Amino acid sequence: MNLRTAPGPSAPAALPVLALPSLGLSALVAALVWTVRHDGNFTDPAGLSWRYAACWALFAVAVLALRRVPAALVVPLVLAGAVAVAATGLVAAPRTSTDAYRYAWDGRVQSAGVSPYDHAPQDPALGRLRDPWLFPTGAAACTGPDRARIPYAGDTPHCTRINRPAVHTIYPPVAEAYFLAVDRLSPAGARHKPLQIGAGVLSLGVTGAVLLILRRRGTDPRRAAYWAWCPAVPIEAVNNAHVDVLGVLLAVAGLGLVAARSPVRRAGGGLVLGAAVATKLMPAIVLPGALSGVRRVRDAVTVLLPAAAFTALAYLPYVLLSHGSVFGYLGGYVAEEGYEDPSAGSRYALLRLLLPGDWAVPVLLAAMAGVCGYVLWRGDPRRPWSGALLVTGWAFALLTPGYSWYALLLVGLVALDGRWEWLGIAVAGPAVYVTGQAFGSRGAVSTTAYGAAALLVLVVTAVRWQRRRGAGPGTESSHAAS
Repeated sequence: MNLRTAPGPSAPAALPVLALPSLGLSALVAALVWTVRHDGNFTDPAGLSWRYAACWALFAVAVLALRRVPAALVVPLVLAGAVAVAATGLVAAPRTSTDAYRYAWDGRVQSAGVSPYDHAPQDPALGRLRDPWLFPTGAAACTGPDRARIPYAGDTPHCTRINRPAVHTIYPPVAEAYFLAVDRLSPAGARHKPLQIGAGVLSLGVTGAVLLILRRRGTDPRRAAYWAWCPAVPIEAVNNAHVDVLGVLLAVAGLGLVAARSPVRRAGGGLVLGAAVATKLMPAIVLPGALSGVRRVRDAVTVLLPAAAFTALAYLPYVLLSHGSVFGYLGGYVAEEGYEDPSAGSRYALLRLLLPGDWAVPVLLAAMAGVCGYVLWRGDPRRPWSGALLVTGWAFALLTPGYSWYALLLVGLVALDGRWEWLGIAVAGPAVYVTGQAFGSRGAVSTTAYGAAALLVLVVTAVRWQRRRGAGPGTESSHAAS
């Protein structure tokens, strides 16, 4: 999916060239609507997997067709496609995740003047905040895998749409502030829709931030389509309303600021990256990229100190207001997902394929230390997203996470850097999450999907290296232009 292209003819004369990308984009939008409206996460994971595959195939066609679009028309087409693609996530309630219901609850709890970290959703102390949407009652309403039973008195079953209702919230303070803002701005009875709309706006914000950074660097804006038209965005960011999209926006903006030579902008970038970390924690993985090629301690401090200060200060109000731990269920979540025990679940799938299970964590740490060291020493400070993509991509490949929305951060970095081969990791996530159910073995699917994705990265990287070597010295090291 090389997006580099020569300047085309004038816009009026080139309008017929828009036919193919417009057709591909229209087909992608139709396929996304078809996919989002299919409520088959539990009832038809195999069928849903085929729909996902169709969306990704049409995405590839649309992006390839974008190569022929004249430069003057690229940005308008990317933006129009971004709006159309994002809007497809609004055509149904969240389909493959119930996280948005926890967001809605946390926002409601905060609007009532209660810290979201002090009570689990099923705590009777918050019974006055329950409603039939988040807390349905009755045997019929409480039937289904997306309903969690909660303690009740009498013969009428009580349940909730919120997952893990017996544990405290896990989300960091910036995410909680976002949930509060959405709740305050939402009309009564709006349910999940404000969260989806807010996520849609944030996803368009990511597209805008990527285009702005690419423009300032004089880079081909076609790369922005890797985010703007990616199927993961309407499905995970908009339909499922995952707050990860806010973390992506802040991470992308922060890296854009860090790329500037001005110490003031770099410090501002550190603040924004701190906000990203205080949204979902995971964006902390881009910090080694933000320090690409840094040789002086003061240059590192310029970024890291504001990032750490913002994260700490964001937690402070909740620490003062809360009676319980502001880290909530974080430790339990890590254990539940199998990150502490390499023999559990589908984590470390590629490492366990090659090594004894007990070696997985030490080898992971050593490998990531090597990748981070390479980025810190050899990375380009003018393109910190390149190092961030390298660290994030290999962390995902070695950890083999089973939740498809985690890869939203990776997709945002691909849009900045242009190395499309890393999108294979974003495909592996839903393969494990959805297709794994169809096969009844997430472990086997994880090994296959992440193995194929890692192989794609290695092969394309080797081809690029050979091309640069064949071109000889003096050629620009711009693998990101592909």
